[in-house]
Amino acid sequence: MTSTPTSLKPLWKPDRKLIDQSNMKRYFDWLFVKKGLYFRDYHDLWDWSTTDLEVFWESIWQFFDVQSLEEYYDVIQKPKSGMIGTRWFEGARINYAEHIFRNKTYDYPALLFQSERQPLTEMSWAELERQVAALAAHLRAKGITPGDRVVSVLPNIPQAVVAFLATNAVGGVWSSCSPDFGTASIIDRFQQVEAKILIAADGYTYNGKAIDKTETIHELRAALPTVQQIIWVPYLNRNTSLHELDVRGKLGDVILWETILRAPVSELVFEAVPFEHPIWILYSSGTTGKPKAITHSVGGCLLEHLKALALHQDVKPGERYFWYSTTGWMMWNYSVASLLVGATLVIYDGSAAYPTLDVLWNLAEKAKVNHFGSGAAYFLACMRSGKSEGEEETRPNSKWKLDQLRTIGSTGSPLPDEGFRWIYEAVKKDVWLISLSGGTDVCSGFVGGSPTLPVYEGEIQCRMLGCKLEAYSEQGKPVRNELGEMVILEPMPSMPIYFWNDPDNERYQSSYFEHYAGAWRHGDWIKITDRNSIVIYGRSDATLNRDGVRIGTSEVYSAVESLPEVSDSLVVCLELPHGRFFMPLFVVLSNNNGEPEQLTEEITQRIRQTLRTKYSPRHVPDAIYQVAEIPYTISGKKVEAPVKKLLMGALPQNVTNPDTFRNPAALNEFVRFAELFEPENLP
Repeated sequence: MTSTPTSLKPLWKPDRKLIDQSNMKRYFDWLFVKKGLYFRDYHDLWDWSTTDLEVFWESIWQFFDVQSLEEYYDVIQKPKSGMIGTRWFEGARINYAEHIFRNKTYDYPALLFQSERQPLTEMSWAELERQVAALAAHLRAKGITPGDRVVSVLPNIPQAVVAFLATNAVGGVWSSCSPDFGTASIIDRFQQVEAKILIAADGYTYNGKAIDKTETIHELRAALPTVQQIIWVPYLNRNTSLHELDVRGKLGDVILWETILRAPVSELVFEAVPFEHPIWILYSSGTTGKPKAITHSVGGCLLEHLKALALHQDVKPGERYFWYSTTGWMMWNYSVASLLVGATLVIYDGSAAYPTLDVLWNLAEKAKVNHFGSGAAYFLACMRSGKSEGEEETRPNSKWKLDQLRTIGSTGSPLPDEGFRWIYEAVKKDVWLISLSGGTDVCSGFVGGSPTLPVYEGEIQCRMLGCKLEAYSEQGKPVRNELGEMVILEPMPSMPIYFWNDPDNERYQSSYFEHYAGAWRHGDWIKITDRNSIVIYGRSDATLNRDGVRIGTSEVYSAVESLPEVSDSLVVCLELPHGRFFMPLFVVLSNNNGEPEQLTEEITQRIRQTLRTKYSPRHVPDAIYQVAEIPYTISGKKVEAPVKKLLMGALPQNVTNPDTFRNPAALNEFVRFAELFEPENLP
């Protein structure tokens, strides 16, 4: 392993006490005692974990004492070619929720919950078990058997956790959309999976406003003919009656959540299912077509989440785990997995910026959060706060001690260098920053943290155990210290078992395996350093190509958005006839006395000079345009590829689904720009 250059100083290093008390160190020691395996460091361990897959994944099963109704007889069965169809732990029969309730205790709560509507409250393990048992009994009474789908449209509230655990307890398959999804977007997803039960709330709150979703539920009822019953959660109006909900008499069989919980509670019974049995159906963003219904296995997610939460984030029993998410993002599923390792799950429903960006940091202080996570966009919003006149700067360490805070997790998009620095300067100087990247595809991370490694500015600490990840050149060769395509070369248990309604795996195959033979191409543009850390430069389908040199969009954003005049930006590179390229940059300018700055020649030149100085002349755009806002997906990612297609002349209806956007109106401005970007009009 190449030693760390002395010229590069880490932002954080684990002390001896943290390393010695970490779950990762405990796993190192266990491997030595139980398996006779000795590893010099984390990277040595990673090499083994991606080479001897059978022994590694069996060691995860054994280290975490996974319980099975029946013994497995084979750890891994690979197909003759490729990864699709790999079988894991054949013969095992397990239950995910059962492993969660192994941690029930009277010593600390199971859930802490706060919203825009109510202060911080807690739910005990006993109460969580009681509610899950009541709902599970109801689902069984309604005929839900292993494999049946239960779908939900719920905010990030305790009822969503209860509903998932009850569905899993009876062997059902869970699928969820956040209520901020558009109705058509929800229908596009749920029509694919033919659910028997719909669990829905009457609305949600955001930015201090109550958003009623009653009409949406009526529309879903009409569009989902397989739904046999609606379980209604009156979240906005708790005293609503069934008659008030169904004044048109078209909802059919509908029951109130509280009615189910008031029924006599029987013992919570868990249905053991095969390792490869589906646990949930997640969905791709659907920005350019019908969302892919990505289906994961019970056993694959159980092993992956135990590994990721306990080893890579060092979450321990009794610690408090928070990740700001909605129920439509895979990070909600991932955060619920903190219950697998005995943590208390902290959940929040509402806007991260209402009434100010301080709301989540205040929650972290009140709830004594040990592990705090969010999308990178939130941390960058905090970092850039105070630019506009009258706006307060967000500096958590100036208001709160955050004594209990051990880790900060960031995902969703690359966290740039200045984001790393801001965490250590404005939040906590001795916190362990875990930048991770993975996705809906595995409901976990490919790259993330290790408590045995230092944190360097702009770098993700390591490739996660069991994930044989490389950066590939265009020729399909591994490269170091240069940009390449992120690929995974060996199967993982949490990879999709299939896409729903994709019987021949055509969509599955085309999504990951068409570019490089035998390798999963994930679509991220990365660099693996000599330290085996990882830098992600953005999505490869949005990569900028200037004179044959590829540039990650994150570099442009890092430089441009460091300027006080710029609050947001988006860049694309358009391929033109005769091998030409045109790279426009779109910027949202900061407010000045309540009005946006205007893009002047002075600001334009400052942007160009900053990009040229910080990176290279190739990073300088061909033109800069001011826009009112940048379009984002609901999960908070900039929409680069669809914007690029719009600007190259594609029809809006062919490349975008407005229901998948947080701010769909922002696309209209780019549709108008497309008329200006005819090749003959460009330099």
